[in-house]
Amino acid sequence: MTQDLIARAEAWLAEDPDSETREELAKLIESADVEELAARFSGTLQFGTAGLRGELGAGPMRMNRSVVIRAAAGLAAYLKAKGQGDGLVVIGYDARYKSADFARDTAAVMVGAGLKATVLPRPLPTPVLAYAIRHLGAVAGVEVTASHNPPRDNGYKVYLGDGSQIVPPSDAEIAAEINAVASLHDVPRPESGWEVLGEEVLDAYLARTDAVLTEGSPRTANVVYTAMHGVGKDVLLAAFARAGFPEPVLVAEQAEPDPAFPTVAFPNPEEPGAMDLAFATARRTDPDIVLANDPDADRCAAAVKGRDGEWRMLRGDEVGALLAAHLVTKGATGVFAESIVSSSLLGRIAEAAGLGYEETLTGFKWIARVDGLRYGYEEALGYCVDPEGVRDKDGITAALVFAELASVLKEQGRTVLDLLDELALAHGLHATDQLSVRVEDLTVISDAMARLREQPPTALAGLAVTKAEDLTEGTEQLPPTDGLRYYLEGARVIVRPSGTEPKLKCYLEVVVPVGSADELEAARAKGAELLAGIKKDLAAAAGI
Repeated sequence: MTQDLIARAEAWLAEDPDSETREELAKLIESADVEELAARFSGTLQFGTAGLRGELGAGPMRMNRSVVIRAAAGLAAYLKAKGQGDGLVVIGYDARYKSADFARDTAAVMVGAGLKATVLPRPLPTPVLAYAIRHLGAVAGVEVTASHNPPRDNGYKVYLGDGSQIVPPSDAEIAAEINAVASLHDVPRPESGWEVLGEEVLDAYLARTDAVLTEGSPRTANVVYTAMHGVGKDVLLAAFARAGFPEPVLVAEQAEPDPAFPTVAFPNPEEPGAMDLAFATARRTDPDIVLANDPDADRCAAAVKGRDGEWRMLRGDEVGALLAAHLVTKGATGVFAESIVSSSLLGRIAEAAGLGYEETLTGFKWIARVDGLRYGYEEALGYCVDPEGVRDKDGITAALVFAELASVLKEQGRTVLDLLDELALAHGLHATDQLSVRVEDLTVISDAMARLREQPPTALAGLAVTKAEDLTEGTEQLPPTDGLRYYLEGARVIVRPSGTEPKLKCYLEVVVPVGSADELEAARAKGAELLAGIKKDLAAAAGI
């Protein structure tokens, strides 16, 4: 076994085009580090919710130039098999370690395969790439990013010509073509032949952002903004300047791209502590709202000052409902859509407004495909407010629309919290939370899922489970996925393995009826109590 492992590592080493990962792998072979070699050669990275994603390093289970070249060759072969072998592939990248190298390798592979390739001019937000695909008439797009993952990770998102991310069966067909790449020596990679785009693609994207705002709407909200060490700052500032908002106050320590993400444990606004510097800046400058992007700026977080004077992050579901309510007042028509793990409040808002509503599987690759989509969101801070422009989540346009909402409320003498209260009075208090467990050993996740399937809970927090669904079998509305859904009396729970990180994720929602404004505080307390009880009982049932 050990000899076989070392032989596979040596074969990989012989093809590796990167001096850094070659040196790393050579040391592992020389020291015969069987445990580490086994971890790196136990399989290959698979397409998850958002393409390839993993830790940087040598070997087929890590993100590196060899894996990226194979992925690009597989995508090129797939496009040729679909009769698009002379088409254009547009490539974007963020500011993470190796992102520019992976983008250049992808462009070289495409040109070597006979396709045309263009690369965005510099590290830019993922939504700019998603926009560029349809704007340029490309047959596919690639974005090199690991979004909000830890610093040592990178990733590879694949979009097809409709501007949305790949879904089955395309992902499996591309994976088969990747597996068919026998040797990297068989993959031509010319030194040139692709185009590096100028600023005109970004200018076209920025011109499109104007369309998300209502002509003549108030633009008075004062904003504190953090780019979370990512690539959002320049594009967001340009979009806000075009729209006529006051210039956002930057969180200086996190404003510039830095792949080390030195001020945060995880560069994700949802993670504890990630917004501390933004809140410190807000306490100094007293803005109306705080906005944050994740490192590739496809997500948008918002925070407001509570009635106790302390700043607090809004949940993704709260922002999702607020944007929906604002779009309704702006006269939106079409379909509102969300993933099954997001709050059911969106369905009630859509129904009250006479709009269509759909639920999809997790991921914007599903949300973006909804017929007649006008607005889509996911509780993990993803919002699509301009599906005609960007068929993916877009943290820049979402920030603009949220700032417009805050401005409208400000002019009316109301706040974001007032609007949340009004939504609770109209539709019931929808309280959501998440039980999320990060693991080192992936068998913890599979064991928990197996345990829940074998012994499903009959009650959580004293609420009877009225219906249990194993989503691997699919439903009338949903294709199969690895997940479990429980309906309770006044609550809902979904359990699924994350598609992008080593996490088991449990999404909880309770709905508490509210008769009058006087009952809001008690309803919130009851919602929090029920969520805590469900979380505790679910953890016990799953053995986590």
